[in-house]
Amino acid sequence: MSSACVPTHPEGLGLARATTPKAVTGADRQPQHPPPAPTPPRRRFSVAGADLSAAVAVFLIALPLSLGIALATGAPLQAGLVAAAVGGLVAGRLGGCPLQVSGPAAGLTVVTADLIHRYGWRATCGITVLAGLAQLGLGCLRVARTALAVSPAVVHGMLAGIGVTIAVAQLHIVLGGTPQSSVLANVRALPAQLANLHPAAVAMSALTLALLLGWPRIPGRAGRLLHTVPAALVAVAGATATAALTGLSLPRVDLPSWSSHALAGLPEGPALGLVGAVLTTTLVCSVQSLLGAVAVDKLVAGRTGPQSRLGRSDLDRELLGQGAANIVSGALGGLPVAGVAVRSSANVQSGAVSRNSTMLHGVFVVVAALLMVPVLDLIPLASLAALVMAVGIQMVSLHHIRTVTRHREVLVYAVTTLGVALIGVLEGVVLGVSVAVAVALHRLTRTRITHEEKEGVHHVHVRGQLTFLAVPRLSRVLHLVPQGARAVVELDGSFMDHAAYESLRDWRRAHTAQGGSAELTGCRAGVRAPEYGHRPEPGRRAEPHTGHGPWRRHGRSAGTGHELARGISAFQRDTAPLVRAELARLAREGQRPSQLFLTCADSRLVTSMITSSGPGDLFVVRNVGNLVPLPGEENGDDSVAAAIEYAVDVLKVRSITVCGHSGCGAMQALLGSGTGGAATPLGRWLRHGLPSLARLADEGGAGGRLAGRAAADTVERLCLTNVVQQLEHLRAHDSVTRALAAGALELHGMYFDVGEAQAYLLRRGGADGEGGVFESVPGTEELPSPA
Repeated sequence: MSSACVPTHPEGLGLARATTPKAVTGADRQPQHPPPAPTPPRRRFSVAGADLSAAVAVFLIALPLSLGIALATGAPLQAGLVAAAVGGLVAGRLGGCPLQVSGPAAGLTVVTADLIHRYGWRATCGITVLAGLAQLGLGCLRVARTALAVSPAVVHGMLAGIGVTIAVAQLHIVLGGTPQSSVLANVRALPAQLANLHPAAVAMSALTLALLLGWPRIPGRAGRLLHTVPAALVAVAGATATAALTGLSLPRVDLPSWSSHALAGLPEGPALGLVGAVLTTTLVCSVQSLLGAVAVDKLVAGRTGPQSRLGRSDLDRELLGQGAANIVSGALGGLPVAGVAVRSSANVQSGAVSRNSTMLHGVFVVVAALLMVPVLDLIPLASLAALVMAVGIQMVSLHHIRTVTRHREVLVYAVTTLGVALIGVLEGVVLGVSVAVAVALHRLTRTRITHEEKEGVHHVHVRGQLTFLAVPRLSRVLHLVPQGARAVVELDGSFMDHAAYESLRDWRRAHTAQGGSAELTGCRAGVRAPEYGHRPEPGRRAEPHTGHGPWRRHGRSAGTGHELARGISAFQRDTAPLVRAELARLAREGQRPSQLFLTCADSRLVTSMITSSGPGDLFVVRNVGNLVPLPGEENGDDSVAAAIEYAVDVLKVRSITVCGHSGCGAMQALLGSGTGGAATPLGRWLRHGLPSLARLADEGGAGGRLAGRAAADTVERLCLTNVVQQLEHLRAHDSVTRALAAGALELHGMYFDVGEAQAYLLRRGGADGEGGVFESVPGTEELPSPA
């Protein structure tokens, strides 16, 4: 769901009074043009504690993975450390996604292994440099967003194919053997490998996998403490210690002296083959890094800890940073560099707030590569192979398979996966894109047009996209409708091009001119139908869409239920077919809303419209004045408290939003007569708003205020103050207090200006008792999801 409520840290809700400007004294006054003050000496480099701890966590994950990926590619093991250090220092400093961690990636393993097999190691480093130069060119052309246009099914299929290739190859090392050059060769050699197991290698691999899978599942308080140590480090360290203590004889890491480390050389070979190699490396590095940057943005927006002050990633700059990192890594004899999901997730979840964490992790890798060689040489190769094999298996994501199945793109996913695994990465991706285009064209041209007569009414049903290719069939079916008859044309599709629109309009004019009637329902020409709700007929001006049918006509015919019946009929005809499958799923699985949305009962406030939400997204509570009565208060009201308790304790919502709005009648009543007459039910209810009224009247106090403009009047000031006050009331409820203390819940304030159709979020504020600032939410272009 795309919600207007942007996650923020619970303590930054601004549940506190904005300080009133103090009287300006002579000492406080500033001259109109003050003389330039001497600039204090700036600290050249300072590191937040959160960045330091995040860097340590990422380093502990990166060290064994870098060695394992180098082992899987057949490159010198030191090349993995070079790539990890360069990725942290160069991409971390220059890239456009400060919290993304770059380094040797499992997604590049197959590509790099193939290049080493064809051209040798030094030539592969040269190809990496050329790929970096290509990335710099793409970044200068500002085409980063174009890479995100690749079908997610193709991207997921590419990663799955690479994962299958990695897992099958590393299985041979896990069993004590040597992998072959292709997936088919590895599969054919597997029976012979199983017949000649190396017991020590199998034992260390099994121990590594057991620790890797079991470590995150240790329960209880001890488990929570132990989980701070990465499972990958524990797995490799445990296997290394066991192998050293038991004296097992098996291949181990062998890091040669840095003095003999090979640097990049000029690649030699057929020009076409080298161009293909550079393009493949560029494609995989770029797409993986850009999708990773988008995913990191979502992780940062969704975490509950302290927020980074950095904005959304600059994808073109990220591409430039990745290109620079690949140039440096290749020149220094390192593996290709790309953004890495596992390390980036660990960086965000560890609380990193700037690019310093990424750069520090690179420094730690350099120190380890120089000072920890004797320790690294003790690591069994079978343990690293088991670690990388597990990563490869995880790349075949069941979540991705369910997603492509739901969107009917299994064929694209399967073809890409098999193509990458059996032919090659570039060939598999090209094959997958070709199939994706073919599937899209097939859907565009597959249009079913049927005709039937029911009770004297001729129904023409069009299923699918109505383009010029379907015009001949549409014309034949429409001519089956007799002259003067009543006809209903149902357009069950999301698009109609101009040719189909002209044909349908001409037939309708001719049919009505001959005494017949023609009613059209469904999509309108050239425009995508909304996900939910009414779709106007061709030629009619679009009604604003709210997910509740043609709502602009509701309420204009008073006194009868005729309009309600018409609205229900329109829902059954137009909207129900679109949402039936989703509602059936919700009926089976039950509701799992992500947030409680507490707002006013005002009829002008349509929650699904202003939050772009659908069925199952919001647990909505509405009352007069969006009030939250304090618990245990005399003349209190348990209905709101019950909804809060149910949402937090049973539904496990992750956030609660209190939404006020302009022109609120409850706030006007409070200003006019305090409680509007306490003897009435309305008056007794409005007593819960008196703290907001008192807060507004407090001289040192102010509730909320709008950024960029002053409040229109006292009513609007009270509406804003009321939102801040009700957030304080929320904190008094036991269920909310517990969830906030556990870090499982966030509180948000929102204000909706009905006349401007503008939403404002409570973004800034000090400690409890001070005010907050409501900032307007601009329309933004959302990036495609990486998953």
